[in-house]
Amino acid sequence: MKFFHTADWHLGKLVQGVYMTEEQRFVLNQFIEAIDVEKPDAIIIAGDLYDRAVPPTDAVHLLDEILAEIVLKRNTPVLSIAGNHDSPGRLNFGSKLMKETGLHIVGQIENELKSVVLNDEFGEVHFHLIPYADPSQVRYLLGNSTITTHQDAMEEIVRLIERDLDPAKRHVFVGHAFVTPQGQQEGNTSDSERPLAIGGVEYVDAALFKSFQYTALGHLHQAHYVLNETIQYAGSPLKYSISEEHHKKGFYIVNLDQKGNVTLEKKLLTPNRDMRTVEGHLQDILKQPASEDFVFVKLLDETPIISPMEQVRTVYPNAMHVERKAFQRSTRMEQKEQSSRSKMDDFTLLQAFYTEVSGEEPCEETKNLFKEVIDGLMMDEREGVTKG
Repeated sequence: MKFFHTADWHLGKLVQGVYMTEEQRFVLNQFIEAIDVEKPDAIIIAGDLYDRAVPPTDAVHLLDEILAEIVLKRNTPVLSIAGNHDSPGRLNFGSKLMKETGLHIVGQIENELKSVVLNDEFGEVHFHLIPYADPSQVRYLLGNSTITTHQDAMEEIVRLIERDLDPAKRHVFVGHAFVTPQGQQEGNTSDSERPLAIGGVEYVDAALFKSFQYTALGHLHQAHYVLNETIQYAGSPLKYSISEEHHKKGFYIVNLDQKGNVTLEKKLLTPNRDMRTVEGHLQDILKQPASEDFVFVKLLDETPIISPMEQVRTVYPNAMHVERKAFQRSTRMEQKEQSSRSKMDDFTLLQAFYTEVSGEEPCEETKNLFKEVIDGLMMDEREGVTKG
């Protein structure tokens, strides 16, 4: 059986005040084209179809359009679950009716864990769709008061699945969780990933999924495997923060043979506009070729710049952020400056501030500029007192 594994579409995503809906439509059209070429037996979407519980109308229309293209026009089943960004109730609505068309969306976990069964020339493949659920929800639903963490909840869920699991069949687990090799704490792969819990209680041990021929995961935005190559994060189809700048976005084409052996192919998606960092002095940046990319600009200029974003957007009209690159400073210097700051006159204080920001002592030209500014302010103040 051949199926696509994708996740974390985050339709309706807002990045630096810019809705990504049209960018999402661009890559999802490529996804549709890949379906036409590869003709998979099913599509897995492992959670976070939307970016928020109440998505904008354009995002709802886009999901409806894409699912109709896959399920209705191409007769390809879609197996999807809710992620931690989704509204379980909204995704679950009408799910019983939609199953008849081949659209299987599980928004809320139930105490009776039924699999979706698809067939190929070798027989049945059981897809176990487990949406994101808080441990307290699982504790209440399953009536198990010992469940307090995500690890506890997943252990109980997998135990219930394994209780009725037919080892003669092939099994695929679809989940939305923070899975690590031994359940240990690890950092997120992106700034745009919302924490599932506070502290170290959100992590799940990958060893739990040993009974499944393939585990299709969502939540982390960088595609990677955990423990072994049968436990995979597909990652998001687009970059949703500058922390994802170096991610290779796409989806997996998964082939499951008669014995349950897995072969994988990573299919990359090409964005309409890339998201990347541009670093340099403003005058050098203004000489670069114009680009529609979403850029985050780090300026190396030491002198003040008037309206930097307006200037940057003459070259990069979709620039999302402009900042001055931070310079490192020694802890000893910082402590020394803090202890003596209250004793400084205005001129010395301004020099110290300049050094703290730029990491260098001001030159004579800059010092003379400081003096002119301070003298001007003092003159204005004196004139104000005289007029009063």
